Amino acid sequence: MRYPAVWLQGLSLGESMACDLRLQIIAGNIKPGEVISENKVAAEFGTSRSPVREALKTLSNEGLIRLERMGAVVNGLSSQDVEELYDVRFLIESFAQQRLAEGNHESLLSNLKRNIDKMDLAMKHRDIEEFSYLDFSFHESIIVEAKHARILHLWKSIRQIVLTVMYLTTAEVFSKGENKLKSVIDKHRSIVAGLESKDVTVIQSVVQQYFADSHKTLHSRFP
Repeated sequence: MRYPAVWLQGLSLGESMACDLRLQIIAGNIKPGEVISENKVAAEFGTSRSPVREALKTLSNEGLIRLERMGAVVNGLSSQDVEELYDVRFLIESFAQQRLAEGNHESLLSNLKRNIDKMDLAMKHRDIEEFSYLDFSFHESIIVEAKHARILHLWKSIRQIVLTVMYLTTAEVFSKGENKLKSVIDKHRSIVAGLESKDVTVIQSVVQQYFADSHKTLHSRFP
């Protein structure tokens, strides 16, 4: 798999390179222990070493590689790393959704419903890229709507890894057929219904069930 070109719009060259390398590392195409050569990456992308260094610094900050004298050594993303990533996602999204039990969020709810309709269309067109990005955007819009600066800062520190993992797990879900995809869409409808209830207990129950189901999908892709 290649990183979707449409997702790279507006990014710097270094950020674009980081996205592609991140995908290859998380997918396991670049394996733990391998050394990433600045010169080799620069040659592959037809660029100077400066944006390569920018990309490697980003991946180092995310813990996917470690910078040593010999070069950038790949740490990869272990099953435990993925597990912990989803723990953080659960904490962020559980907090954000419960926070939305108060106030008027009709505009968000309308946007979430439109998002789900687009996911349904992407499913029918077998568009993995569109479906996964819509899924990602659905969750991110809820986090943004919570209007909590520190939670948003925490989310931004993991958002690129989350997007990449979601892209890979979405490909896994597509391989299991339309019924599985419909169940994913239905889970998003449940989230909207939970938010519409404005009941913290209901919202918490829905988000717990959502992540329990997602956990199973996660382990089928990252055993």
